[in-house]
Amino acid sequence: MRDIAILGQVALGYSPFIDVKRNVTATRLTVFPLKSDSVLNVSELLLLIEEAWPAECGPVLLNVASETLLHDLISSQPSANVMVEIPAFMACDPVNLSAISALHTNGNILLLKGRPLSPLPRDLLPCFKYAIIDFLDDRRFIEPTPEQGALRVLPHVQDGVRNVADMELSFSRGASAVVGWPIDEPITRENAVRPRAGAQTDLQVVLELIGLVDREEPIEKIEQTLKRDPTVAFKLLKYINSSAFGLRVEIASFRQAVMMMGYQRIKRWLALLLATASRDPNLKPLMFGAVRRGLLMEELAGSDTEEVRNEVFICGVFSLLDRIFQQPIEALLKTLSVSERVHQTLVEETGPYHPYLEMVRAIEAAALYDFRQAAAKLLLSVEDINRAQIRALTAAARVG
Repeated sequence: MRDIAILGQVALGYSPFIDVKRNVTATRLTVFPLKSDSVLNVSELLLLIEEAWPAECGPVLLNVASETLLHDLISSQPSANVMVEIPAFMACDPVNLSAISALHTNGNILLLKGRPLSPLPRDLLPCFKYAIIDFLDDRRFIEPTPEQGALRVLPHVQDGVRNVADMELSFSRGASAVVGWPIDEPITRENAVRPRAGAQTDLQVVLELIGLVDREEPIEKIEQTLKRDPTVAFKLLKYINSSAFGLRVEIASFRQAVMMMGYQRIKRWLALLLATASRDPNLKPLMFGAVRRGLLMEELAGSDTEEVRNEVFICGVFSLLDRIFQQPIEALLKTLSVSERVHQTLVEETGPYHPYLEMVRAIEAAALYDFRQAAAKLLLSVEDINRAQIRALTAAARVG
């Protein structure tokens, strides 16, 4: 990635944009200026987006928390896969009518954010595909004002979703999509429920494969296990052959993969596969998060040893396993071979890798204060963290 000054002037956060089928159809990128009086260059923002989100990586939804930068953005012509959130107060200002119309004509999807305090210009309403309404601010059972009534013409996206129940409620109320992290509270012995049935077949196969690889069993034995679930074998080869893996030749079989890369590299991708094994559609956002957590924590580890990079990758990928399988993480880790440092991070919330996990959580929450605090603990600059984040998100989009 080229040197782009804006990477050191903003804090970035991301979250999934989830449709009614629970598919993650876009990534929402939140852009916070580090200083309220910063003069930010929109050309640099667009260059960053162009490098990180080429068209083949899918759409990106920009949530820009700077009025001046957002004003410059809507006056520019970003690529068509860039979706833009426009606050209602800017949409209601006649001075922005021409720029918003031009952006719509350019093919960009626009989302109206918040409730307008005055009527929206009639010619402008067709420019917006969705209205974004915060979960806590939604008053769907209260008689709307005329301005809110006009807004209801638009399909709405529910923002601020924090758990699966919120997501289900939002969709039951007619939301076209939700934005946020529907991640339930950590699973403990006290709140554990019956393990999710849809995940168990794949879970058992992947757990066995991780054990076989960890013991460096003969390849023939591993292949026999894979034959029990061709779906797992297909997913694994898909991951290995993705551009994010960085191989120059295509891998046609698991035997070839082990011969070329060795057991330890295969183990990290089995860990990734374990976190994406569930067939429950409600868990797709969790699996989206697990993949990105692993890749981001590895990028944050930077030039550390390969052992450390692999272990923080495992930490990130496994950090949501309890929610995915509805079992306490301590119980799940008993069936896996992980280092003491990984165990400390995931079970005890301590140890040398825990600051990496705190950094990821701050990024996911798009919380500027937490972002600064977590960055200070890692002794990393904002620019380094943002670079790591963009590299991880780009790699994750290519993994699929």
